[in-house]
Amino acid sequence: MFARVLALLPLVLAASAFQCNTGGAYCCDSTQTVQQAQNTLVAYNLVNAAAQIGGLVGLSCNPVTVIGTGNGCQAQQQPVCCQDNRENGAVNLGCSPANASV
Repeated sequence: MFARVLALLPLVLAASAFQCNTGGAYCCDSTQTVQQAQNTLVAYNLVNAAAQIGGLVGLSCNPVTVIGTGNGCQAQQQPVCCQDNRENGAVNLGCSPANASV
């Protein structure tokens, strides 16, 4: 039992290894500039909102919450801090790279 807990420890630490000074913590499949995400922003009618907020656009994002209740980032996902979650995480606005806590 103790060995199982120790085996999961690196995963728990990786999931909580970043923090956000502003906005919520998310793991996104990709991030793009507002210009790169134009087609997605048009589809969700978010062009004006994205222009006003600025920052990166996070696509297909999952929230990182208290350890054990949220999803940690998978290897291919990017940890980011986003100010505005839209469409249940499909599009997050005002994102910036997350600060790694040491």
